[in-house]
Amino acid sequence: MLAEGSLNKYRLEAFSDGVIAIIITFMVFNLKVPHGAQWADLAPLWPVFLSYVLSFIYVGIYWNNHHHLLHSAHQVSGALLWANLHLLFWLSLMPFATGWMGENQFAPLPTALYGFVLLMAAVAYHLVQQCIIYTEGQQTVLKRALGNDVKGKLSPWLYLAGIISAFYVHGLSLLFYFIVAMMWLVPDKRIERELRPHPDDHPQNPQH
Repeated sequence: MLAEGSLNKYRLEAFSDGVIAIIITFMVFNLKVPHGAQWADLAPLWPVFLSYVLSFIYVGIYWNNHHHLLHSAHQVSGALLWANLHLLFWLSLMPFATGWMGENQFAPLPTALYGFVLLMAAVAYHLVQQCIIYTEGQQTVLKRALGNDVKGKLSPWLYLAGIISAFYVHGLSLLFYFIVAMMWLVPDKRIERELRPHPDDHPQNPQH
């Protein structure tokens, strides 16, 4: 049988997976089917489609890394449950932010709001990490895997740069958002490496 902490962890993961799946479903609803049947009829949709692709990548990154993150936890605390809900709250705003930005062809305010949602999701994800470390101790797998966490520290500053530049050179803000997405596109292998058994962890059989 699974331990109580494991049951809670798997339930948390299943709930989060369901919410993320719904978020992706609502994002695709922003892609309205054109009434024409020519290539030219698709042209007006490119801002909405580009916004959808960028957001799909971001949600996919969160889903992937969230999966690895929960595998590093052995128990679920009340603080972790609320921190995870906080993360899902900001991710649930992605369909709205994505649609508003795309429908208005990357206008300054919608583009800045999109960056703000990304920034707050990053902050929320950091809080989930800290809840796990606080519950399990400083020597936990997650703490060792994160190390200096250069990407985690750099990402919020790039989001801030994107938010500010949206009011001046909004094309530049999209570049900042794209750079962060590319930084995290490759699945984070740090936790995977720490969870993998090391040869030194198992004593050799004594010789007879």
